[in-house]
Amino acid sequence: MSRNRSLVMAFAAVALFGACGGAPHGVPVRVIIPKGSTFKEATDSLERAKLVSWPRIFRLYGRFTGGDRNIKPGTYLLKHDTPWPDIVSALNGGKGLVNSITVPEGFSLRQIVPLMSRKLSVPADSVAAAVRDTALLSRLDLPNETLEGYLFPDTYAFPEGTTARQAVREMVQRFEREWKPAWDARLSELKINRNDLVTMASIVEKEAIRPEERPVIAAVYYNRLRKGMLLQADPTVQYALPQHVGRVLYRDLKIESPYNTYVHTGLPPGPIASPGGPSLAAAANPASVPYLFFVAAPDGHHEFRMTFAEHTAAIRKIRGIAEPIPPPPPQGKVAPAPAKRAAVRRTTTVRKAPAKRPPPKTTTTTRKKKPAIR
Repeated sequence: MSRNRSLVMAFAAVALFGACGGAPHGVPVRVIIPKGSTFKEATDSLERAKLVSWPRIFRLYGRFTGGDRNIKPGTYLLKHDTPWPDIVSALNGGKGLVNSITVPEGFSLRQIVPLMSRKLSVPADSVAAAVRDTALLSRLDLPNETLEGYLFPDTYAFPEGTTARQAVREMVQRFEREWKPAWDARLSELKINRNDLVTMASIVEKEAIRPEERPVIAAVYYNRLRKGMLLQADPTVQYALPQHVGRVLYRDLKIESPYNTYVHTGLPPGPIASPGGPSLAAAANPASVPYLFFVAAPDGHHEFRMTFAEHTAAIRKIRGIAEPIPPPPPQGKVAPAPAKRAAVRRTTTVRKAPAKRPPPKTTTTTRKKKPAIR
């Protein structure tokens, strides 16, 4: 037997003896082994997760036992002080594999349900039923039919075999952990309830492009609410439509839905998407500004204005429109759509205004994320 072979066996024996002495403990740590990873790359991931303290010896152990030849990629949940034989066995047999699900900020249930169905390998109907869990709706004191807005956006690692109901409960629990007690005190000051705040946060989530503008956008909507003005938020119309549209058209503004804020005053009945922490914070702490209107520029920032005259001037400047823009329709009504389709939301391409232009949206934005579909 060669000297190198003896050293490998010696290292492996020491590693095996030492690794078997402890017991797994603590919260499981998530480790991702990408597809095509070598045993060395897998070891590096384990070391970063502080699951392996002696990577060189662990690699020798894997080579000696043959465990370095058949590792399976995926996301694993492993506890600290897990014996090396168990780690190698997990990597070889796919034990401890979990389903990793990332729910982006601003996703609606129409996007989340198929995502969870696919990642958990469960029927979409079971996910749809889970997001209507009456026990959770009661616990959160929600008047809504679903948990829209309360499945907190984040990356989750669900062990194999996790049911839709278990996954939904964990996501709701994450929302409850993220909710700040200080926000409860703000509810009375803003004269709203928690569901209203989450609803406002969901609109801000869909409208805001630049993080620093979130509190200002929230303030605009709160100011409009206090004055009894229509919110005229395009994302709420997109949510009301039976299918996704990239841009809201004038004809879309006529849809009859409590979520159509071009027709109905006040906030919609519930959230239109899952807001993240920053949008929830903005809805709880809006900026102290007097603005009532905003329009987005091609670079994504918004121009905020106090009066409709100032707002129309900002629109003309951004869109390159020379002629005046007509005043908005009376509150609670929508101007008739022109014969030709015309986009409410502006684009980065400057277009000449039609001879008869319906009133502009008072709070328009450019999409920053994947479109929300209920």
